[in-house]
Amino acid sequence: MRRSRIVVSQREGLHLRTAASLVRLSKRFRSTIFLKCGGKVADLRSILSILSLCATMGTALDVEAIGDDEHDATQAVEQAFSAHDAGDAPDSGMERNR
Repeated sequence: MRRSRIVVSQREGLHLRTAASLVRLSKRFRSTIFLKCGGKVADLRSILSILSLCATMGTALDVEAIGDDEHDATQAVEQAFSAHDAGDAPDSGMERNR
């Protein structure tokens, strides 16, 4: 199991478009990837699960991956959030908000 922490920095929070991008990203890995926020846990393969976190701007999320490619999976999620913040979203699999 591998863990890391990210912070939601999008003004709109973790919304539908971003959640959909995370689902697409998660399907590239064999590992099971979770986002944790307080007592809530979201499976990254479930858009409703992600949205149920109700993560607003500034919310810290723990990324946890379990499986053969867990290192790559957590790194990809971290990079997706970083790229989204920098405006490089298309290269990372995350869509840019407009």
